[in-house]
Amino acid sequence: MTSHILCASDELRDGEARRFDVDGHRIAVVRIGDLYHAVGDRCSHANYSLADGQVWSEDCALECPKHYSKFNLLTGSPDSFPATQPVPVYETKIESGQLKVVI
Repeated sequence: MTSHILCASDELRDGEARRFDVDGHRIAVVRIGDLYHAVGDRCSHANYSLADGQVWSEDCALECPKHYSKFNLLTGSPDSFPATQPVPVYETKIESGQLKVVI
């Protein structure tokens, strides 16, 4: 497994989602408070960017902007139809003020 620098940790605002392309992977990174979550950026139901969707801080979820399935940021599992398959979940870490993702 390799860690990749995405950005300075303070560049992502609380409640914001942003897409990153890393080593052939499309990744949606979400900040909720002081925690950073990373999941696969493609909705498992259709090829839509999850980073363009709404962040649900209270549910720790990211909602697909097309069909509104919410994906749990801890497990990658969808909470409702039409999505039935989880998206990948990636480890994040902060080192020297840099946000990193582990692939």
